Amino acid sequence: MTLSNFKWPALRAAVLVAACVLAGRTPLYGAEAATSVPPPAVDNPKQPGAAQTAVLAAGCFWGVQGVFEHVRGVRKVVSGYAGGERGTAQYETVSTGATGHAESVMITFDPAQISYGQLLQIAFSVVHDPTQLNRQGPDVGSQYRSAIFVADADQRRIAESYIAQLNQAHAFPRPITTRVEPLKGFYPAEGYHQDYLVHHPDAPYIEYNDLPKVGNLERVFPALYNPQPVLTTSK
Repeated sequence: MTLSNFKWPALRAAVLVAACVLAGRTPLYGAEAATSVPPPAVDNPKQPGAAQTAVLAAGCFWGVQGVFEHVRGVRKVVSGYAGGERGTAQYETVSTGATGHAESVMITFDPAQISYGQLLQIAFSVVHDPTQLNRQGPDVGSQYRSAIFVADADQRRIAESYIAQLNQAHAFPRPITTRVEPLKGFYPAEGYHQDYLVHHPDAPYIEYNDLPKVGNLERVFPALYNPQPVLTTSK
């Protein structure tokens, strides 16, 4: 990978891990432990119909895409940017944290096999820590915020009800910071970001931060785990 497309937070994470290991200490950052949360009380019933989409932001899109590519009923997952304007939807620009964009994924799914609410449950359980404000693990900035970009009133109803449900149940030790934002547009990320977890499983950032999340998906949601990922690109 060239310096022009190297993810600098990945280098920072790798350096932190190496320094901690050499010092004989537990690393400061890593994949969040899975949190078992109840399913949403408000959700759409699973029933046959046209494919639907969900746009979620939960930190670095490498791991988010990698987890959802292993979910049964998911047909496609694209890494990209949401929350800002089309003209600023480039990785280097988004990484400044000044564009309003968040690293996001667009999930295309079969509503007969998995519901919108179940996708949110997976996001809250094994994909990220929704109580972290404008960061996930070693990645800091509003571009790594936790957000649900809703396309219509139905998605907003489910998302807001679920967040309220989890907060009321004290599912996490701190309040959820996930923002529910209108989906103004989704812009696919550069090609080298797509299917990054699958293509680079030995990268320190992926191995330390993201592969454990795929393992958590298999352990916490065995009925929804698909061992064969649905890829966006070919290697």
